Amino acid sequence: MSGVPVVTKVERFSSGFTLIEFSIVLVIIGLIVGGVLVGRDLIAASQVRSTVAQIEKFQVAANTFRGKYEMLPGDINSVLSSRFGLAARGSNAGEGDGNGIIEGIYDSAPGSSCGYCPVYGETSMFWRDLGASRLVDGSFNYATATLGSVTLTTTSTPGIKDYFPAAKLGGGNYFYVWSGGIAVGSHANIGNGKNYFGISGVYDNTGVQIQSNTSLLVSQAYTIDLKIDDGKPQSGRVLAAYVSATSQWAGNSTPWSLSGNSGTCYDNNGAVDGTPYNYSISQNNGSGANCGLSIAFQ
Repeated sequence: MSGVPVVTKVERFSSGFTLIEFSIVLVIIGLIVGGVLVGRDLIAASQVRSTVAQIEKFQVAANTFRGKYEMLPGDINSVLSSRFGLAARGSNAGEGDGNGIIEGIYDSAPGSSCGYCPVYGETSMFWRDLGASRLVDGSFNYATATLGSVTLTTTSTPGIKDYFPAAKLGGGNYFYVWSGGIAVGSHANIGNGKNYFGISGVYDNTGVQIQSNTSLLVSQAYTIDLKIDDGKPQSGRVLAAYVSATSQWAGNSTPWSLSGNSGTCYDNNGAVDGTPYNYSISQNNGSGANCGLSIAFQ
């Protein structure tokens, strides 16, 4: 009827999620979280692969240098280094003596070789020679074959990066070279006579010795060992050992335990019944930064 107002009924609708909508949201959240975790794992795996590639590259570089110049980098004597335009050598042991062992110099006794002193002598010149020969990236021009005075930190110049190549793993890990085997004892090279690539968290130096710590995750150390060697921390070519002035030799500062705990790099009762030690990957999924590694030259 004309002129009569029409009254309509207003319906109200609920604005809450239905069960299906809520399920979809949970699925989306799960996919996002899963993607983040997978991405993190892929990055970690890539870092390990890159570090293994570095080790292989350094080994090839050392062998190439020896094939070209007749001696190992750092260890090459003054006659050959002068002939090939490399940095000058010293005249004492550990300053380019050509004995096939990469040695450093002990600061209170020039002429006394020191296998675990990477700041001066052949151990530092190793990287300078490889850089000058364009076999590795970097020049490492601050390295010297004779004693001097230098403070290695991440902020000083020369600093850690000017002496040692950084590991692709990050975390403050650097590569260095040393010799003599685990627990070489005194400053003289009385160990096994082997040369090693070391990798640990270098942060400073005391004289000719570096200060370093365990900056490799247990899972990283185990994976590197497994890719290169036997996956056991105290056998084969790869050892869970590193150099630091605080321990005076390699190996003793690597934490281990018979039963294993969150602070160990490796564990097991190998010291009791002779079974091999194992990396502590069962502790916190190997996420503890408890390891340093040493890889023997080939």
